[in-house]
Amino acid sequence: MIALLGILAAAAGPAAQDALGRWQTETRHGVVEITACGPSICGKLVDSDAIRTNPQTRDIRNKDAAQRERLLKGLMMLQGFRIKGSEWAGGTIYNAEDGGTYQATLTPVGHDMLKVKGCIVWPLCKSQTWKRLR
Repeated sequence: MIALLGILAAAAGPAAQDALGRWQTETRHGVVEITACGPSICGKLVDSDAIRTNPQTRDIRNKDAAQRERLLKGLMMLQGFRIKGSEWAGGTIYNAEDGGTYQATLTPVGHDMLKVKGCIVWPLCKSQTWKRLR
């Protein structure tokens, strides 16, 4: 009976640990660290080509002029995600390249890949596959 419950729980969808950790983005050698944030998950930018070149790089493209002095390093990029079926949904992703925040979903693909999809409005979406860093 206990084994059956374990199998059913595993089949129910992603667990928090499936998305937690450090992930390599597809562009600019970005590294996003995803952690638990209460009942949801969130992620901050911890490294990128721009940060390695200048650790004081600011969020200069932010659409909110009051936010443009924020450092990119440590910037919260992902927030508000909750488990919905086999993905993390209901959250947002911030894109420092254009200063926009988009509705997003995170879908674990095995243990070492994460499909990240951000949408202006559906179907205007872009996806990336991030790889887990060891």
